[in-house]
Amino acid sequence: MDSFGMCCVKYLLFLFNLLFALSGIVILTVGILIQQMYYTYQQFIDEKLFSAPMILIVVGVIVFVVAFFGCCGAVKESNAMLITFAVMLGLIFIMEVAGGVTGYLLQDDIHGMLETRMEDGMKDYGKHQDVTNSWDVLQYDLECCGVKSGEDWKPVFLNSTLPHSCCHGLPVDLECNLDKASKRGCLPALQTVLEENTMRIGAVGIGVACVQLIGVIFACCLARSIRREYETV
Repeated sequence: MDSFGMCCVKYLLFLFNLLFALSGIVILTVGILIQQMYYTYQQFIDEKLFSAPMILIVVGVIVFVVAFFGCCGAVKESNAMLITFAVMLGLIFIMEVAGGVTGYLLQDDIHGMLETRMEDGMKDYGKHQDVTNSWDVLQYDLECCGVKSGEDWKPVFLNSTLPHSCCHGLPVDLECNLDKASKRGCLPALQTVLEENTMRIGAVGIGVACVQLIGVIFACCLARSIRREYETV
């Protein structure tokens, strides 16, 4: 390629792929962290909420393969590799937008889903170990108590005591009650956390997808230039 402009596009595309690989690490990391957080509170979270971070994890893995095609195609000036790169990048763009849109749409369902699952799970506290552990972890991590307040535990605990996890920082040999318990309900606390994470999913998915459109444009321009060069030979 003799064109200075296309030479610049070639090296810009190569540089873009290095950034593209880094974006894959970011996408993968965000997806895994959110997935682990969801798994911690899986007793309270509907399965459909797991779909958005899973999309990011899959996309993050695929990005490394796509970056390889992009780098090789740019360095070797391979028209086939560049076309493959552009097509795969387009598919990833669609997946990332889907993940971002899914994250935003799920926000409307969070409150009702959490309230139903929390109220149902509260009845099994002390009866099923996994439910008990989930409630204790939730209340300890988020420094909250009950669904909307500690009053929600009254039907479960017939006396004035509460789960010890309601009283963050209280020594284990002391009894936890409403006076010592956190005044913050777990429903608004967990809802805030989930909404922040769905916003992150949406921002990461759509933000990176928009940047990747630049890569598609570079790849198509370079592939067209290579094709024209072969046609003139």
